[in-house]
Amino acid sequence: MLRIARLPGKLGTKINNILLLFFIFACGLIVATLYVGRQLEGGAAAINEAGAERMRTYRIAYLLEQSVNAGEKRDDLVTEARGVFESFEAALTLLELGDAERPLFLPREALVRGKMQQLRQYWETRLRSQMLGALTTADMSERRHLIKQIDDSVREFVPMIDKLVLSIEKSNARNTDLMWTFQNALVGFALAGTLLLIRMFNILVILPVENLRQGMDAMATAEFDVRLSVESADEFGDLARGFNRMADHLRGFYDTLEQRVADKTRNIEEKNRELALLYEIAAYLAEPAEVATLCHGVLEKLRILLAAEAGAMRLIDVPTQELVIVASTNLSERFLEAEERLPLGDCLCGKAAACGESVSEKPLDTAGLLLNCHRDGLLAMVAIPIKSKQQVFGIFNLFFLGERKLAPNEVQLLEVVGRHLGVTIENLRLAVREKDMAVSEERNLLAQELHDSIAQSLAFLNIQAQMLQDSLRAGEIEPAREELARMREGIQESYDNVRELLVHFRIRVEHAELDGAIHSALEKFEGQTGIRTSFEKRGDATVTAATTLQVLHILQEALSNVRKHAAATAVTVAMHGTDDALVITVRDDGCGFDSARVVEKDGAHVGIGIMRERAHRIGARLDFDAGHGQGTCVTLVLPRKH
Repeated sequence: MLRIARLPGKLGTKINNILLLFFIFACGLIVATLYVGRQLEGGAAAINEAGAERMRTYRIAYLLEQSVNAGEKRDDLVTEARGVFESFEAALTLLELGDAERPLFLPREALVRGKMQQLRQYWETRLRSQMLGALTTADMSERRHLIKQIDDSVREFVPMIDKLVLSIEKSNARNTDLMWTFQNALVGFALAGTLLLIRMFNILVILPVENLRQGMDAMATAEFDVRLSVESADEFGDLARGFNRMADHLRGFYDTLEQRVADKTRNIEEKNRELALLYEIAAYLAEPAEVATLCHGVLEKLRILLAAEAGAMRLIDVPTQELVIVASTNLSERFLEAEERLPLGDCLCGKAAACGESVSEKPLDTAGLLLNCHRDGLLAMVAIPIKSKQQVFGIFNLFFLGERKLAPNEVQLLEVVGRHLGVTIENLRLAVREKDMAVSEERNLLAQELHDSIAQSLAFLNIQAQMLQDSLRAGEIEPAREELARMREGIQESYDNVRELLVHFRIRVEHAELDGAIHSALEKFEGQTGIRTSFEKRGDATVTAATTLQVLHILQEALSNVRKHAAATAVTVAMHGTDDALVITVRDDGCGFDSARVVEKDGAHVGIGIMRERAHRIGARLDFDAGHGQGTCVTLVLPRKH
């Protein structure tokens, strides 16, 4: 078993304490060295200043002696001597008090302080008064006498200064030795501290990390029995405990690896089967078929997947609010007859359809309609709603002979199938409704076309027939022939209208592009009517097939109005496509009409109403520009959908 070093405390605390002690000791040595160095610097300045005092003493005595025999220069020498005297006194005071800024101060030793006190006392009691007397007296004999005394005093005073300087130098020598001691100690501490830190970090960090690395290497070779000995309470101890827990988990995972792989494989296989079933059902529901056929196919696939003995598909009959069985498998005739129509809210199936929630039960009792399941030996049942967008269309059941409770994932799979089936049923019903609405709309348009053309022509023929009958009764042959000629014209016009309607309602988009379809329609119109046509195109004219069909219907109606009412000789169709809209204009050179009276009055002209209805169906705008004798321009503006 690998070992982790035993040391008290957390790793961070240990390292911080060691570094703190190292720092405190080093700072102490550095501060002591700086203090001794400052003492040396102050003492050296004091030695310089004391030496300067010795020179000033000699200088004063010399200047006073020279002033006796100087004659005219006597006053200058006395003045200079007085200045040196003042400098001497200022320097002596500076030596006593010191100057921290320079720095300059006397060592704090009794011997040095005693020498300085003796020096001050001798100066104050003897030499100072002699020098002041020599500087202030005007009697030359008295000055000579005082100068002689000053010479004797200087011989005693200067040795005292020398002794002071010597005592300061001895103090500085001791401080120098002490400074070298501190510096050597600092160097020794740096070396010893570095070695100590290396040793401590080796114990605290390197060895535990090495033990962990050895453990990881052993773990990498699948040696899951390796464990680390926890002998510290620091972070490496926590790592060792975590390593041991990891090793325990890996040991457990390794021992159960085969079982886990088998379980995961089984789970993946189940998911693959579910996905395959969903894909198969989705592909099956995408095929065109009747609702009952789709329900039976889906039911059989689910029954086989879940090993169910029987199944049923029930859809809601909205008028009666009952569940009607539309598909079943392996259910007895007695069961189907008993539950062919089940009211919503009755039994478990009715409750599932009413609330839109799945039900998975074991109907072992014989109460109510569950008796039908019991009679067929069906001991377990699941009811899954068939719904789309919160709308329930019905349910489907799976029945089991054994007491089986479906797993949550199985119920979830069935619910997904129920939603897919609900979407398919909804789409089929919407498709049927769309076809019915399309047929109804086309019948309405056809009725309007018939009313606007054939019905009016037949009404005209009916009036002409009555007039012909009256002429024949009256024996008026010539009026009868005129009426018969008008009837013949009306019949021909009705025939042309019927033929045009047949062509109009048999329009097929035989071209991939709108311009080709318009060109083909214009060729047919020119061949049937003899009216000259022309077609102009600019820009992109790409639209959907449904839009193309409606545009052709509108164009056909516009050309029909030209044929019937315009008395035109030429028709021009222009198509201009931009990024924002597609604009189609139909312009003729006919007689025109009063657009305010014909277009703006609802119901005045059924053909125009139909054109506007078709334009509204594709989101377009239809405009008319007409006037008597000015021709007609029909403009269709179809916005682009960005």
